[in-house]
Amino acid sequence: MMATSKPFRALIFCSLVLLLGLLASSSAFAAGLRYTIAVSQFENRSNWSGQYQLGDAYGAVLTDVLNQSGKYIVLGEKDMRSDAASESGQAGSAAQLLVKGVITHVQNTSNSGGGISFGGVLFGGAQSESEINVTMYIVDTASGRVLASKSIVGKSSGGGVLIGGGGAVFGTQHKDNMGKAVENAIAQSVVWMDQQLPAIKWSGLVVLNENGSIYINRGSREGVSVGQRLIVGQTRVLRDPISKEVLDETLSEIATLEVTTVKEKLSICSVVSGLADGIETGMKVLQP
Repeated sequence: MMATSKPFRALIFCSLVLLLGLLASSSAFAAGLRYTIAVSQFENRSNWSGQYQLGDAYGAVLTDVLNQSGKYIVLGEKDMRSDAASESGQAGSAAQLLVKGVITHVQNTSNSGGGISFGGVLFGGAQSESEINVTMYIVDTASGRVLASKSIVGKSSGGGVLIGGGGAVFGTQHKDNMGKAVENAIAQSVVWMDQQLPAIKWSGLVVLNENGSIYINRGSREGVSVGQRLIVGQTRVLRDPISKEVLDETLSEIATLEVTTVKEKLSICSVVSGLADGIETGMKVLQP
């Protein structure tokens, strides 16, 4: 990831100021539990280039906004790469959800207005518009199943100064407009993500079964508390034999757990009903 420039840092700051208010009103997080997520670098297929790498910028700003909200556990860059690999269905991923996307189209347009000529130099006004199209996905890292997707269009328009003379044209008609379009798209992205969470069950994975003491990969940072009840079972994922697309996912419940000890990144549970001997590493843990 390239070093952040002053305009890019300003973009992050503005995004946080505008978006944290939106996030504060969200009610999608059940029972005080927080989703552990990773944000992948967004792929830029728009052929746009500018003062910063657009795919890096979009993913970085989205990561910052989600992390600052306090409602998500956002993993770092190293964990992002491992979670991208886990899309193939490998169990044991630290993140429950992976957020990824593709920037499909970027457009900048400008129109010059009237002006005056002084000393052979034209001074005038200009109006510019910027637009960014992004397709986003929320992916279950354990199965690789796409849980939700959305096409988002971020737009911004503004005025500037146009100075021309001797065949050269200088001005600020595009100043900050692309950054504001990115900011607008990210605002929509966060609201959309918040709206999807009620339909996504919070989950974790079994790390270890030690003589009936069940260790899971969710702890205090995710909001797990002593006395909480969870169910555990074997997940069955059906895939298309050709495309490998996930067709269905079901959970065969084996036991009910009660949390007895909570640490930052893991919890220890006892079995209150069901078969303790049948619980294996990699099994999914859900809210009842």
